Amino acid sequence: MSREILIPNAVNKLVQDAMYGRASRRDLIKRGSALGLSGALMGSILRFSSVGAQSATPEAQAAGWSITKPAWLDVDLSGVELSAVLASDGVGAPFDQAVCDFFAEQTGATVNYIKGAESATDRLTYYTQTLNAEASDFDIFQVDVIWPGILKVHAQDLSAAADELAGDGANFFERILTNNRIGDTLVSIPMYTDAGCLYTRTDLLEKYGVAAPTTWAELETAAAAIAEGEVGEGNDAFVGFTFQAAAYEGLTCNALEWVYSNGGGTFIEADGTVSVNSDQAKAAIERAMGWVGGIAPSAVTTYKEEDSRGIWQGGNSAFHRNWPYVYGISAAADSDLQGKFSMGLLPKGDGDGADNAATLGGWNMMVSKYSKNVDAATVFAKYMCSAEVQKARSIERSLNPTIVEVYQDPDVLAANPYISELFPIFDGGSVARPSGVSADLYNEVSTAVFTTVNELLAGQQNDVSAALDDLAGQLEDIMQDV
Repeated sequence: MSREILIPNAVNKLVQDAMYGRASRRDLIKRGSALGLSGALMGSILRFSSVGAQSATPEAQAAGWSITKPAWLDVDLSGVELSAVLASDGVGAPFDQAVCDFFAEQTGATVNYIKGAESATDRLTYYTQTLNAEASDFDIFQVDVIWPGILKVHAQDLSAAADELAGDGANFFERILTNNRIGDTLVSIPMYTDAGCLYTRTDLLEKYGVAAPTTWAELETAAAAIAEGEVGEGNDAFVGFTFQAAAYEGLTCNALEWVYSNGGGTFIEADGTVSVNSDQAKAAIERAMGWVGGIAPSAVTTYKEEDSRGIWQGGNSAFHRNWPYVYGISAAADSDLQGKFSMGLLPKGDGDGADNAATLGGWNMMVSKYSKNVDAATVFAKYMCSAEVQKARSIERSLNPTIVEVYQDPDVLAANPYISELFPIFDGGSVARPSGVSADLYNEVSTAVFTTVNELLAGQQNDVSAALDDLAGQLEDIMQDV
C-alpha cells in the first residue's frame, strides 16, 4: 500500500482519536510528528481535541489534554535546563507536570518540576532562604498575590514579557497587573486569580419578595427578613449572612472589602499613608460589628472559609461571602443548593467614594534574578501565563484566568458556565491588599489588622474609633521599617 493512502487514513484516525478523547495530547503530538504533519494541521487537530473532549468525562482525559501551543512559542531551547516551583503535590500536580512536558516538547528544553510546599508559609520560607542566598536552585517560581512586595528584590523585571503577551492580544485585568507591579517593575505575571464573591439564595429572594441587595444596608434588610421568615417556619439554625471573621488572613480580606467598599481605602495607601482610621473605615467596621449576633451568628468570629461554607452548604444562610471555589460545590449534582443561588459582586457601602470591592487572590509567575538561564526562564513564565495555557487551566482545573479574552472563550464557558459571572468582579470590583507598599512586612500589617478587627467583632473591644486609631499607630510604626 502506498504512502499516499496510508497517511490520509492515519490522519483520519488521529483526528477521530482527538475528537473523541481517545488519546492524550502527548500521544497525538508524537503520532503527528511521526506522520510529518505541519504545525498548522496539528494545531487544528489539537483544537478538535479541546472541543471534542468536552463531551467526555473529565476522568477520561489525561492531564494537559486541552493545552494548545501559543503561536509565538517557536523557540529552540535545546540543551537548556530549567527548574520551576509550581503546584504542591495534590490535585494541581498532574496538570503542572503536563504543562512542563508540553513546553519541553515544543522547545527542546528540559523542565524540572519542583512541587511547592502546600503551606504558603513554608513555601515563602523556602523561597526567601534560597533567594537570600542568591542560589540558583530554581529559575521560575509560583508566588502568592501578596508576595510581590516581599520578593521584589529577587525578581527579574517581566514588563517586556507581559507587553509581548499584550501585543498578541492577551489583555490582563489592569488591577491584577497593578498588584504585581512594584514601582516601574513588573515583578511577576498573573497566572490565575481569585476574588471575594457574594453568594445569594435566589429562591429565598423570590419566596419573600426581597430584591437582590446592591448595598450593605440592603443586604442587612434582606438578610434579616429572610432569616426571620425561615426561623419562623421552624428552622432555628437559619441565619442571614455568613463570612470569615476568625483572627487570620481571611478576616483581613473581608475587612478590606467592607472598608474599601465604603470609600475607606486599603488600610495603607500606595504612597504609604495609613488610612485604616478614616471615618469611612470606622463606619464600615462598626456596621460589621452589628452583624455579629444579628444577621450573622455570634460564632462567626471563629469562622474560616470552610466553617462558614458549611452553614451555606447546609441551606442555612441567605447570603454568603467566600471565594469562587464555592460555586462548583454549591452547583454540584448532589448539592441541595443546585439551581437555587447566584454568585456576584459584593455590595457597596454608602460612604463618600463607595465602590464594589472584592479582595484579590491568586498566583503569579516570577523569574529569579539568580537563574543561570534568565531568558529561557522568562519564556517559560510567559508561556505559563499565556491565553492558551490559562484557557487549559480553566477548562481542566476551573481556575480563573487573568486575561480578559479567555472569559469569552466558548470552550471555557462550556466547562465553567459560571465564569461569566466572575468577569465583572475581576474587571472592576477587585482590590489588592496593601502587600506591595508594605513589602516584606505585610504579614505584620495583616496580623495587626485581623487581630484588632476580630477583637471588635467579638466584643473584646467596643470603641471602634479608639481601636482603629490605635491600629493606625501600629501600622505607621510598621511602615517606618519598610
